[in-house]
Amino acid sequence: TPLGRARAWLRLALMQKKMADYLRCLIIQRDLLSEFYEYHALMMEEEGAVIVGLLVGLNVIDANLCVKGEDLDSQVGVIDFSMYLKNEEDIGNKERNIQIAAILDQKNYVEELNRQLNSTVSSLHSRVDSLEKSNTRLIEELAIAKNNIIKLQEENHQLRSENKLILMKTQQHLEVTKVDVETELQTYKQSRQGLDEMYNEARRQLREESQLRQDVENELMVQVSMKHEIELAMKLLEKDIHEKQDTLIGLRQQLEDVKAINIEMYQKLQGSEEGMKEKNEIIGRLEDKTNKITAAMKQLEQRLQQAEKAQMEAKNEDEKFEQECLSQSDSLQKQISQKETQLAQLETDLKIEKEWRQTLQEDLQKENDALSHLRNETQQIISLKKEFLSLQNENQQLKKIYQDQEQALQELGSKLSESKLKIEDIKEANKALQGQVWLKDEEATHCKLCETEFSLSKRRHHCRNCGEIFCNACSDNELPLPSSPKPVRVCDSCHALLIQRCSSNVP
Repeated sequence: TPLGRARAWLRLALMQKKMADYLRCLIIQRDLLSEFYEYHALMMEEEGAVIVGLLVGLNVIDANLCVKGEDLDSQVGVIDFSMYLKNEEDIGNKERNIQIAAILDQKNYVEELNRQLNSTVSSLHSRVDSLEKSNTRLIEELAIAKNNIIKLQEENHQLRSENKLILMKTQQHLEVTKVDVETELQTYKQSRQGLDEMYNEARRQLREESQLRQDVENELMVQVSMKHEIELAMKLLEKDIHEKQDTLIGLRQQLEDVKAINIEMYQKLQGSEEGMKEKNEIIGRLEDKTNKITAAMKQLEQRLQQAEKAQMEAKNEDEKFEQECLSQSDSLQKQISQKETQLAQLETDLKIEKEWRQTLQEDLQKENDALSHLRNETQQIISLKKEFLSLQNENQQLKKIYQDQEQALQELGSKLSESKLKIEDIKEANKALQGQVWLKDEEATHCKLCETEFSLSKRRHHCRNCGEIFCNACSDNELPLPSSPKPVRVCDSCHALLIQRCSSNVP
């Protein structure tokens, strides 16, 4: 039956460790799935890819299932654990049944937690990778900005030193001018005209020095404004950092689009390569045609040269015949008429050959235009090849990232197997503690010690010694118990009692 064949296929896929690969192929072909699933089904939505990622963890398990000997068509879908959980002596023991139910509830809770942790770990890995890339880019941009700031500061220091030198020079120049003015005043007290001229020159020098001082002050103001602009640029850089973090989230979505575009570009490139082959064949044919046409043109030119030589010879003969016509007019007139007819035929032949040559030249121009068009198309194909190579490089990088993610998922699968082994150890420890009471999660709404209410952030934790439910803060202790040699979670009160017992037993 189809159901039996489906069960056999599932067992073979588990033994081959290709369940996730087969389901991925099915999810990609959504046209086929639309015949068997509705549009809002889980396999038709994007969450189907998440299920495929979770099934990769099954590759860690080595399955050895029988396909031939069993009746797969009438197989029952319910698995009975009674043979593994109950003994003949404990059939009527209600406490034993309650403990087994609590263990099964705890097992289901741990399995659900492991699934949620797998999904959160994969999302966190992708976020960490994107954040690391963005951090490296931002660090590089900050380093560039810091270098620019250092350069501006150095230029500012240089300008300040230059300003100080200019001020020192102006002061020295003022002192020199004052000394000169005093000496000139002493020397030119007698002549009033000399004093006026010196006064005007000194006044001009003072004006020039005041202008220099104003220029220096303007430069200082410009430097101060530059400093403010640098501070604004730093603030804008911080805003750009936040915006780039938002764009990184968009880039992740674009990566998936790039994968689809890579597939389409690969198909287009195959089509373009086939077109290139056809066009190369057409170019070869056109080159053969051009070679034939050039050969025909050479033959036509040779014929034209021969016809021109014949025409020259005919003219020479005509001149000779004209001289002889005086003596032998009757006989020569017949010969001249015959030669005139030959000349008319030659001229008609020349006209025909000229027209044929023009048609050949037009054909050559058309073929040259076609060749130029084909060359442009070859250049476009070469550019497409370059783009395809760049896309192949990006695809290889994406494949490397995908392989790293698969390795991380395999590691998570190994951790899941280890957690399952720990659950089995817990079961064995609970079997040893038959008299111990294991509270259900529904019975406890508050922590027994601190009486804080449980919620999504405040989770419940069982003490492996007394079986009561506590919060994480009140049960953050681990000790080996008689039921389990490995260290197990214990509440604060049991931790204190067990330590007191150990200290009293020690001599």
